[in-house]
Amino acid sequence: MSNIPRSHRPWFYPLITSSVAIGVVVGAPQSAPAAPLWELLLRGAQVYQLYNVSDKEEVQLGKQINQQLIGEQFQLYNNARVNNYIDRIGQRLAKNSTRPDIPYTFQVVKDDSINAFATAGGYVYVTTGLLKAADNEAQLAGVLAHEIGHITERHLIEQMRETAIARGLASAAGLDESTAVQLGVELALRRPNSRSDEFQADARGVQTLGKAGYAQVAMINFLEKLRSQRSVPTFLSTHPATGDRIARLEKIIDSQQANRGQGLNESYYQAQTQPLN
Repeated sequence: MSNIPRSHRPWFYPLITSSVAIGVVVGAPQSAPAAPLWELLLRGAQVYQLYNVSDKEEVQLGKQINQQLIGEQFQLYNNARVNNYIDRIGQRLAKNSTRPDIPYTFQVVKDDSINAFATAGGYVYVTTGLLKAADNEAQLAGVLAHEIGHITERHLIEQMRETAIARGLASAAGLDESTAVQLGVELALRRPNSRSDEFQADARGVQTLGKAGYAQVAMINFLEKLRSQRSVPTFLSTHPATGDRIARLEKIIDSQQANRGQGLNESYYQAQTQPLN
């Protein structure tokens, strides 16, 4: 047995002891069995571990996942006015996040369901159904800020790592590019975020919302609005109980500052999203 205390062992410790590495091979998809890691290095192939992904590598992975999503899984909403409006809000939030140094891409999905999600490397998606459900810009900003929170905390990368281990996808060469992209697409659509991930994204999101100058109370208001609907929106179906999220946000947000900020003008928001009607 190792002398390293269990509490101080990194997540990948069992893999080290069995000489197995979890990683992503950047390059053309491999059809042949994975080669040993040392052989890939000799060939000059780029290999990186899912527990130590650089910003550049994550953005590249996110780009490939995005190409699969928009090519096969859903249709983007094609209206320059609305798309530009959403992008302006998103970029404003991204600059005030805890990870402002990567490029962010905000896209509108043509879908009547109320939903939003994020993948790796700065890619955020919001449905036309959610845009219609929001009452004002601050509520929409709260949703986008929550999704940015998932990106700043690299939740998808963590999920990919855990899923690769659970499914036995690990090999001496790591996880090949094609498998990594498909796994990223699956997790983005299924969105099995843990309670801790969701609460963390809420906390990061409300922080970003305030720093960007929006009224933080809007995040709570939107959750309360969705909770009052007869059927649970897609946006909430894979999240912790809405009441628990609201209770936590109420503890985080300073009640004296909650209503201070921009984005509460409903008429302005309706004018900006008018093409959706």
